[in-house]
Amino acid sequence: MSLTDDQLDRYARQIVLKEIGGEGQRKLLAAQVVLIGAGGIGSPAIQYLAAAGIGQLTIIDDDVVELSNLQRQVLFGTADVGLPKTRLAKRAVGALNPDVAVDFSRRRIDASNAHRLLEDANVVIDGTDSFDTRLVVADAALALRIPLVSAAVNEFEGQLGVYRGWEVDKPCYRCFVGSDPQRPGRSCADLGVLGAAAGVMGSLAALEAIRLVTGFGEESAGKLLLMDALTMRFRTIALPKDPGCPACAA
Repeated sequence: MSLTDDQLDRYARQIVLKEIGGEGQRKLLAAQVVLIGAGGIGSPAIQYLAAAGIGQLTIIDDDVVELSNLQRQVLFGTADVGLPKTRLAKRAVGALNPDVAVDFSRRRIDASNAHRLLEDANVVIDGTDSFDTRLVVADAALALRIPLVSAAVNEFEGQLGVYRGWEVDKPCYRCFVGSDPQRPGRSCADLGVLGAAAGVMGSLAALEAIRLVTGFGEESAGKLLLMDALTMRFRTIALPKDPGCPACAA
């Protein structure tokens, strides 16, 4: 793939980075990223992936915009309340970067459709707020051997992990959270969430996807990044593979 003059101009600040260069930009333009959730994490992730020139974005979300979303879901505005998030996201990406093709699915991802929805992806980003959905996405990504970027935020805290559990020394998502699909969950409606914290985690999720596509930087799989906005501290902890994990140990 040859870059056009417009593309050389549009992505100049990335191409000049020796870790990306023209070859890395071509990889981005040829890549497909699937995003689960177009909410507080998905909104900034979609914008930065589109700006970076990811060639194909697939956005999966069955929700419509609510007024309470606007405090953190920066892809939408007041006039969008009541409209489907996926359709609005496609419109926003089209206005931002015509290089990016957008496919969207206005449905809830579950065990019956996850493999079909994810199978063509180079990277999957999960930014949902449902533990059950996260397990479904993680299991499908593991079975398909697609790197999973999982980002979460509540109150003033965020976490980010990259999972490639099919590799002998790398954990899967279940190595981290266990296997109980009935784990009680509390949404951001119950706990509250700082909008800018969601923006940080969504931007970091986009960054990890770009790193996975282009191959620059240190390995992230096997680590968990934790953010605490109350103390303004980030820390990274090791996340080992669970030798007894029912999903990936075998």
